[in-house]
Amino acid sequence: MLPTTAYSPQKQANGSLNSRDAARHTAGAKRYKYLRRLLHFRQMDFEFAMWQMLYLFTSPQRVYRNFHYRKQTKDQWARDDPAFLVLLSIWLCVSTVGFGLVLDMGFVETLKLLLWVVFIDCIGVGLLISTLMWIVSNKYLMKQPSRDYDVEWGYAFDVHLNAFYPLLVILHFLQLFFINHIVVINSDWFVGYFVGNTLWLIAIGYYLYITFLGYSALPFLKNTVVLLYPFALLTLLYVLSVTLGWNFTKGLCWFYKYRVQ
Repeated sequence: MLPTTAYSPQKQANGSLNSRDAARHTAGAKRYKYLRRLLHFRQMDFEFAMWQMLYLFTSPQRVYRNFHYRKQTKDQWARDDPAFLVLLSIWLCVSTVGFGLVLDMGFVETLKLLLWVVFIDCIGVGLLISTLMWIVSNKYLMKQPSRDYDVEWGYAFDVHLNAFYPLLVILHFLQLFFINHIVVINSDWFVGYFVGNTLWLIAIGYYLYITFLGYSALPFLKNTVVLLYPFALLTLLYVLSVTLGWNFTKGLCWFYKYRVQ
């Protein structure tokens, strides 16, 4: 059963948190607790993380509803359990190895690709996007700037991870079955690049939609609908790609091979 009781830290007479509670709820303390739990697998709730991964495809609103419960019970929006990140990393490693096999890469080449995908594509790009969204949301999307509430950087990173997971499954797992089999999407055949580009449309569309849900779930933000505006550009790019014969999957495969040379 999901928790419904609100978290109520002890406050001093003037309404501010006492020094002990304030220290416990600083960004540094939350980050330390999160990183410390990375070393204790038995303390991670992998079953709940898998539940979230399932609902990111079927009902992502339910995932963000749980973020509300976390705010009520633990006074923070961001995850305090790294189980989701660990499972996402496993998915990333397995799918990247699959890409290496499909593209006939050797062991060393696959290892290079794995390191690049994990540390550059996932972590590096994730840190960049999360920081950018953290700055933009706190500076331009706040209803009323206040010290009492703001968008946590950890929450911005969680939103990125939530949106990145469906994209990863579609482009790094489901797409593998179409590159050399069923429909050869790594080719100049119309059906091939139509199917491949459609998968890209769905994957990036998922990323944009789940990102929008993440920030619209915060009650102190306004005008979050602007996060859906890139859909227009995405649709236009998709139509142009199919009309002009651009093959995004072929470009991705070429880029992956170029990386490990």
